[in-house]
Amino acid sequence: MHKSIDNLNLIKENLKLKVKDYDKIKIIAVSKTFPSEKIMPLIEYGHLDFGENKVQEAIDKWSDIKLNFPKIKLHLIGKLQTNKVKFAVKIFDYIHSVDSEKLAKKIADEEIKINKKIKIFIQVNIGNEQQKSGINKSQLQDFYLFCKKLNLNIVGLMCIPPIDQDTISFFKEMQTLTNDLKLNELSMGMSSDYIEAARYSSTFLRIGSGIFGQRG
Repeated sequence: MHKSIDNLNLIKENLKLKVKDYDKIKIIAVSKTFPSEKIMPLIEYGHLDFGENKVQEAIDKWSDIKLNFPKIKLHLIGKLQTNKVKFAVKIFDYIHSVDSEKLAKKIADEEIKINKKIKIFIQVNIGNEQQKSGINKSQLQDFYLFCKKLNLNIVGLMCIPPIDQDTISFFKEMQTLTNDLKLNELSMGMSSDYIEAARYSSTFLRIGSGIFGQRG
């Protein structure tokens, strides 16, 4: 069996042992920078959720694969520029990084043009870091209402906590924000902290190196 499949199954076993309601959690295999030959064993094994950071890379890599495997769900987990929105709406099923009114409006316009609804996460800058994308938590309620007025399908929140601090406090805060908005999904947790994220109600874990190994 391919190493990536072994790694995926180890992660699932770990969740099963350590997390209540583990069966509600989806694992996004973050395939950014990995070539299709590294990804195909997981696809053929039946894994359905994959994540990419860049729109053009996703188009190049996934256009043909998605035609052959139509059940695959592709997640954009990186920053989305407004000039790439029309391409992103076509190829992706989920966008995890919506964080501005301009971007939200552009997505809504493109959805109408091609008659497709994307599942959307609002990215929250949970650590108030200047260099990071994401909506400030003090503006979250207003931004959520703005997105709903655009008829966007907001399914949950997403965050990337500060790497040099204890992530648990941020996961706990994200859990509260998600519950306050009565949303069902929460995108947080990566290879190094997915168990802690899952314990605080993450429903989508974004795992790259933990499945595919270190990037070259």
